[in-house]
Amino acid sequence: MTRLRIIVAGAGGRMGQANIAAIAAHDDVELVGALDRAGSASIGKDAGSLAGLEPLGVTVSDDAGALFDNADAIIDFTAPTASVALAELAAKKGLIHIIGTTGCSEADDAAIAAAAVAGARIVKSGNFSPGMVALTVLVEKAARALGDYDVEVLEMHHNKKVDAPSGTALMLGEAAARGRNINLKDHSVRVRDGHTGPREADTIGFATLRGGNVIGDHMVILAGQSERIELNHRAQDRTIYANGAVKAALWAAGQKPGLYSMADVLGLND
Repeated sequence: MTRLRIIVAGAGGRMGQANIAAIAAHDDVELVGALDRAGSASIGKDAGSLAGLEPLGVTVSDDAGALFDNADAIIDFTAPTASVALAELAAKKGLIHIIGTTGCSEADDAAIAAAAVAGARIVKSGNFSPGMVALTVLVEKAARALGDYDVEVLEMHHNKKVDAPSGTALMLGEAAARGRNINLKDHSVRVRDGHTGPREADTIGFATLRGGNVIGDHMVILAGQSERIELNHRAQDRTIYANGAVKAALWAAGQKPGLYSMADVLGLND
């Protein structure tokens, strides 16, 4: 059986290292390239050693173009600007592009969608944990069934995370918005400070916490007049995201060019 040849972007970061380790542990894929930004301390190092493994014979590079000709897929948990550039290159080469990058603007998302139309097989998700993706389905159904309950999304991450709310929190907010048949952009409340007045109906609130080395805690609260439902997810290891990304890459190998989500990978949109 031919193994899927994968490049990992952001190889020097925590998720990059987790992705490298997940690929090394999986029989159906192989690591053929590792990328990081120009000037990174990881450039020139062995990708396996960076991930705490035995050397894999794959040296971290800052030249994406040189690696794409010998790969089938790229797993990318980096930054919006980098992900857009990689999506455009993936489209030219007809590669699979697994995107776990968060903090993308509407323009970034539009550029990524255009790359999918142009020939890339892209799976983009705010979270690659199967449990979290299943939770979004529950949130959507609960928000629809409990239409008069207030919806609040609480998230906490480590003190190095640079975007807020998290991509996962926004994914949960989008699920609640679908359940309510509203547009999240027009109904989300990101900040409360000072004399805010009563909570507006049909809004979805977000609260963001940062501290320590928390991998990712999320809670969706549906608060009614006489009861409160709390739907929780706590990530205990980044391996869950990395294994999900590998699963997505293998699934995308059998798909046509297009933009997909982790819910598609898990068959939740069938």
